[in-house]
Formats: sequence, structure tokens, C-alpha cells
Amino acid sequence: MNIGLVAHDTKKTLMQNLAIAYRGILSKHDLYATGTTGRLIEQVTNLTVHKYLAGHVGGEQQLATQIEQNLIDMVIFLRDPMSTKPNEPDVYNVIHLCDTYNIPFATNLATAELLIKALERGDLEWREAVRNEQ
Repeated sequence: MNIGLVAHDTKKTLMQNLAIAYRGILSKHDLYATGTTGRLIEQVTNLTVHKYLAGHVGGEQQLATQIEQNLIDMVIFLRDPMSTKPNEPDVYNVIHLCDTYNIPFATNLATAELLIKALERGDLEWREAVRNEQ
């Protein structure tokens, strides 16, 4: 499975902690992340992360393109709804695309953990069939 990972600045440490906690599960999948988020995850987990540009300089658009091409199976976008900065990635475009292309999507820790546990159980294997249809 191809998993997209993005985190607003105030949620980057939370994303690192999530990746540490679920390293065993995530290590079995291909991870894609905006630049800084990917680098921070790699530093604390030693997982390989395919890194896009930083979110504010095109990384979010690179993720969006992969979603449109049905190359991403799940997205965790930890966002800060209270203090979003103008230079942070636009969560609404990614939400729209995930809704359009039926991609499981989490914006908070609780939902992210549910998706990762579903991934571990094999509940998202249907994504492989959808991806292979194209």
C-alpha cells in the first residue's frame, strides 16, 4: 500500500510519534510525505520515505497528482485547525481528491490510528484491486 503523510508544523512531532508507535506496520508499506515531514519521520524511525517537495512549495500538489492517478491508497494529514499558517499545505484540496477517488483519509490522531490498525488487519486490501483496475 502507498501511504501519504503530511503534517502542519504544529503536528509534526505528533506525526513522528505516530510513526514511531506504528513503525512495524508502516515498514511493510511505501510511505510518501511532504519534504520536512518525511525527513522528520526518517530521522526518528529509520523508515524509508519517498519525499515530495515541502508542502508550501509544491509537495501538496505532488501528493494530489498521485491521488488523481490512483497511486495513493491512504492519506494521513495531521492538521492544525486552530493555527494554520499561510505557508502550510492546503488540506481542502487533498480532502476533495480523497473524497473524489475514494481514498481513506485521516486528519487527526484518532482516525489515523484506526486507519493504521485497519491496514494491519487487511481491511484496506480492496484498494489494491481498485488500483489494479486502471
